[in-house]
Amino acid sequence: MSVGVLLITHDGIGSAVLDAAIRMLGRCPLRAEALPVALEVDIEALRDTAARRARALDDGDGVLVLTDLYGSTPSNIAASLAGNGAVRVVAGLNLPMLVRVLNYPAEDLPNLAEKAVSGGNRGILLCGSGPPDAD
Repeated sequence: MSVGVLLITHDGIGSAVLDAAIRMLGRCPLRAEALPVALEVDIEALRDTAARRARALDDGDGVLVLTDLYGSTPSNIAASLAGNGAVRVVAGLNLPMLVRVLNYPAEDLPNLAEKAVSGGNRGILLCGSGPPDAD
């Protein structure tokens, strides 16, 4: 068994990031899918869809939900799933975050959520301004 991954993002973002990560890695080592959120959407119906997809991705080890913009509609839908102990939600989806998650398919849900956060944070750098500060 392994953790499932559900990307709940603004329309097109999740599928593009997931496709890019799979192309980079050559495969998808975890069960993963993207749920797009269009601008005009029935939020309650989409919450139900998100809950069904999360249940379908959970084969016993839980589901990591990644969302793009904290406080947005996709993030709020993702947060509605977090009341269940088998779901962890991380906002701020970026490609380094997802690649890091997919590189650790054997991790449990809490550790995989931490990998997502560290991958996302470490993937953000100011380029071209000299050497990074040694904080």
